[in-house]
Amino acid sequence: MKISPADDFTTTINVISEYDQHKKALLEYIEEVTTNAEEIQKRVLSEILSRNKNVEYLQRKGLDGHTDGETFKKMLPVITYEDLKPDIDRIISNGNTSSPPILCDQPISMLFCSSGTSSGVRKRIPVTEEDAERRYFFRSLVMPIVDQHIPGLDKGKVMYIMISVPQDMTPGGIGLSYSSTAFYKTSYFKDRSDNNPYNSYTCPIEAIHCEDSYQSMYSQVFCGLYQSDQVHRLGAPFGSGMVSIVRFIQENWTSLCNDIRNGRIDNKKITDLLVRKAVSKLLSIKPNPKLANLIETECKRDETWKGIMSRLWPNAKYIESVVTGTMSQYIPYIEFYSNKLPIVCARYACSEAYCGINLNPLCQPDQVSYTLIPTMAYFEFLPILSDQHDQQEVVDLTAVKLGNEYELVITTYTGLYRYRVGDVLRVAGFKNNAPQFNFMRRNNTLLSIDTEKTDEVELQNAVNVAARHLKKFLSASLVDYTSFADHHTTSSTTPGHYVLYFELEWDKNNFSIFQTTVMEECCLLLEETLGAEYRECRVDKKLIGPLEIKIVETGTFDKLMAYAAKEGSSVNQYKTPRCVKLAPIVQLLNSRVVSNYFSPKSPQYSPGHGPLHKLHYFVCRVKLVVVPYANSGILLMVSN
Repeated sequence: MKISPADDFTTTINVISEYDQHKKALLEYIEEVTTNAEEIQKRVLSEILSRNKNVEYLQRKGLDGHTDGETFKKMLPVITYEDLKPDIDRIISNGNTSSPPILCDQPISMLFCSSGTSSGVRKRIPVTEEDAERRYFFRSLVMPIVDQHIPGLDKGKVMYIMISVPQDMTPGGIGLSYSSTAFYKTSYFKDRSDNNPYNSYTCPIEAIHCEDSYQSMYSQVFCGLYQSDQVHRLGAPFGSGMVSIVRFIQENWTSLCNDIRNGRIDNKKITDLLVRKAVSKLLSIKPNPKLANLIETECKRDETWKGIMSRLWPNAKYIESVVTGTMSQYIPYIEFYSNKLPIVCARYACSEAYCGINLNPLCQPDQVSYTLIPTMAYFEFLPILSDQHDQQEVVDLTAVKLGNEYELVITTYTGLYRYRVGDVLRVAGFKNNAPQFNFMRRNNTLLSIDTEKTDEVELQNAVNVAARHLKKFLSASLVDYTSFADHHTTSSTTPGHYVLYFELEWDKNNFSIFQTTVMEECCLLLEETLGAEYRECRVDKKLIGPLEIKIVETGTFDKLMAYAAKEGSSVNQYKTPRCVKLAPIVQLLNSRVVSNYFSPKSPQYSPGHGPLHKLHYFVCRVKLVVVPYANSGILLMVSN
């Protein structure tokens, strides 16, 4: 059976009801669209421009009804969200009343709100009903691929934690929501076919729709534990969410065991009657003291909680979660808690569009590549050049070069034209004629004091080096971190300097007199691992002061997430910001600092050379004294 590669998604979706037959068709679909990627991309662009030829934006740019790629690229500039914001603000204010329509021909049914944790700006992305169908169809491609590598998933259930947040309404009458919450409330999710054996979730829809994050999480974890022997898949949108599940159980396992033992939810914090009723109806809850005792035994067995996920869900075959980019820091924790269950990064998506599928789901997390599906949008790529003064010529999907890095530029059915997403991708290979990409980073500058620019990859690499040093000499594990470019001169730091906030898990009774020395070494390691621009400004130009690490109290980053949720961010989409700028967040972090340390000297720097590591005399001296006092070095992340 052939599926049209560019147009009728409604017909495609209807086929899903016969899942066994459709699974083969979906795999054939992937083969077809990746083989004919160039032709399909031309058709997608032509269709987008033909549908939207009368919208105000394209008229304003002088496209004059042309649908060919050459005219399109000549007349329309590559833009950012800030360029489009005035038009989106008009949609927010006026809704779909403008004539002609502002961005796309079809009515805007929803505005997706990005989390803002990567760029610092919450974007409002237009979505139509047809686009919701397209995104649902994209999601349906995942399980036929995973099923080829991990058999038997159709025989069990999935515990995938999904947290909803309240939806708002714009002055123009259009719903404003996070993409995950919006998806959970679509008819495609609520009315998902019983004929699809991979759609068997452990919790009722009412628990997912509950907008109180504690009640939603408690009821979802309760249902997952109650049906633990049936769970074959575990998941959360991001790696941080998987760790949050463990933290939640650590804080609530006594109550969860009591409720399972008694066969009813006695937790007084669960006040949503719809949730209580739905959970009872779904599970037909009966007292299960045997299961409660088993869970209690596992939670008490090992204070490190090593392998707790695989012990509580012994039949789980893998974990689905995004752990690429800065989420990679959570991989060791997930592996520790799960006894190294496979971590599957299934799809690459953003608020603007769903883009790519991982065709090799069992690959190592640092090897994940995504095959862009050419029917989802029109894709272009802006080369990332070593000399940013060079001319950047945008290239098409099938013209990218193996090993090169590009920023993703998309044109969508919903009114984004040559829009810079901000994600940097590296070409890792090809599926037929469609390229496959590694997600590298967000293309933005996180930290800058003077002329230097430090991006999130540079910062992440430096933090990784420091984290390994902390684990080796203080048996301390990095729970989470963020940074701040302190431009303000103080009595102790002139000029401005980088500040790193570290939350650590360590044995606070096992400190030694060498703690300060090790922390100062970490500061210097960070500086020596940062880019040449930073070290030039720090050493030669003396425009940057010594780097500072501030250790914050346990639970600080939970409070940071709670602050973001209070301000309207989706817990499901939340990612710890790797750089903070807002005064209330900086104040929150500073209020929880327990100690701070500065780099003891300037880092080594030679013009034209990369990072230098000259701490051998430190390492030899400290290793002989500190290691005998260190514990086993097991990776821990246990909340107090």
